[in-house]
Amino acid sequence: MALFHRKTKKLSEDTMLNGAKVITAVHPKAIVSEQFRTIRTNIEFASVTHPVKTIMFTSADASEGKSTVSANLAITWAQQGKRVLFVDADLRRPTVHKTFSVENVNGLTSILAQNKVENYRDLVQTTPVENLYVVTSGPVPPNPSELLNSKRMDTLIKRMHDDFDMVVFDVPPMLTVTAAQLLTAKVDGVVLVVRFGVTNKAALSRTKELLDLAHANVLGYVMNDSTGESERSGYGYGYGYGYGYGYGSTETKKDK
Repeated sequence: MALFHRKTKKLSEDTMLNGAKVITAVHPKAIVSEQFRTIRTNIEFASVTHPVKTIMFTSADASEGKSTVSANLAITWAQQGKRVLFVDADLRRPTVHKTFSVENVNGLTSILAQNKVENYRDLVQTTPVENLYVVTSGPVPPNPSELLNSKRMDTLIKRMHDDFDMVVFDVPPMLTVTAAQLLTAKVDGVVLVVRFGVTNKAALSRTKELLDLAHANVLGYVMNDSTGESERSGYGYGYGYGYGYGYGSTETKKDK
């Protein structure tokens, strides 16, 4: 178990340094890419009565794969022909600029702190993936939670909602900062990423409580790396044959 957690920490650090591995773009015909498309379809089924255009991906704690899952699902929506905006709202541990090899001189924090909401599209960047656009995190601010809970953020989300077919937010883990909880009320739906063997039941239970308190529209959860195959699949972190999607209950499997 200790070795498993050391590997998880190393893989999380790799994501921070090099970005998430976007297998859906590099190997769209791979089995795991098909699993991401299945998750996309399940999310669409979960939101059939209340259409979802703004969606956030979070987790209980760090190193659970939310950045990898959100990036790959954003790509699958773009591959559908939808105009997708992927927003890095994890202001303390941003990864989007690394994932898509774009600059991060200005981004979400610049839009909010400098009141550039009206002209936010000036800071929207293109990616190598057709139909996929990104807003990076921008410089790390001293007050990330206050920025994300501001009226400017409300207005920005509404504008993004009107300008794109899908807006995907990669947000901080629920138990590390308050920003994630604050954002749940501002988006149409929330997906919780759970990593098998990493997420413990107490953390997941507390996360569920916070989501309930925020009256979040929880669309479901993604069980990440559920078979522990990521090392053997050849794709590294997050690319095992272990992605699954569920509804309702967010209990983890029995701890390893």
